[in-house]
Amino acid sequence: MSVNVTTSFVEQYSANVQMLSQQMGSKLRAAVDVESIRGKQSFFEQIGKTTAQLRTSRHGSTPQIDMPHSRRALTTATYEWADLIDDADKIRMLIDPTSSYAKAAAAAMGRAMDSVIIAAALGTAKTGVSGGTSTALPSTQKIVHGSAGLTVAKLLSAKKILDENDVDPSVKRYCVVSPEQIEDLLNLTEVKSSDFNTVKALAQGDINSFLGFEFITSNLLTADATPSRQVIAFAADGIKLGIGKDVTAKISERDDKSYSTQVYYCMDLGATRMEEEKVVEIACNE
Repeated sequence: MSVNVTTSFVEQYSANVQMLSQQMGSKLRAAVDVESIRGKQSFFEQIGKTTAQLRTSRHGSTPQIDMPHSRRALTTATYEWADLIDDADKIRMLIDPTSSYAKAAAAAMGRAMDSVIIAAALGTAKTGVSGGTSTALPSTQKIVHGSAGLTVAKLLSAKKILDENDVDPSVKRYCVVSPEQIEDLLNLTEVKSSDFNTVKALAQGDINSFLGFEFITSNLLTADATPSRQVIAFAADGIKLGIGKDVTAKISERDDKSYSTQVYYCMDLGATRMEEEKVVEIACNE
């Protein structure tokens, strides 16, 4: 039983449990490439770019164009959440908090999923035949903070990087920011400009896209050693989320715990960056 549950006892005369402010569920799952996998480690085959060869003579030999192959490895891990509710606590609280515990557990699972995706986007990807090669996001895919927060110029640079890498424009592009970066854009864009009106609508929730990116606001973004907030711009197929076992919930009695009700959630998943050219890190000074 959670040691904090006593705050909901009858002294508060509460008829329900109020969920405190928190991110409810995953914000990034729908923005990445999701695939069901089996086993602890999965591999994803990739085919690279080739160049056509000019024919210089009639009846010449057929050219042999060797297709470059590469491979990405994805390793899953199991995440769990559980808490107990005593029958006596239900009586003292005048309510049954089981459903609220389940909501809190599901929210925790969603946040953990987002953290896994964020770490994979900017972290070290495992490549090679057996996944033994570590591949970091190169500096060419990083935009330095320049003692500034998020600016329109930085977003344009991120778009340019993806375009110069020939990232398919038909694949949705996303930009994950924290609330401070939205404030940066509003503060740094003049009121008279059309960009300001667009960013204002973005901040108010009237729209969710700007410069070809669909914006996702998250408070889970990490910071580098500077420290600068690491905003992520990416194409949807640039990050793979492998799900070995989707979020599973079980609510049952525990006879070994005086028949208390246990709320249990678990999932097994992992993520990896599929292609460096499809992910851009934008360092933002805070």
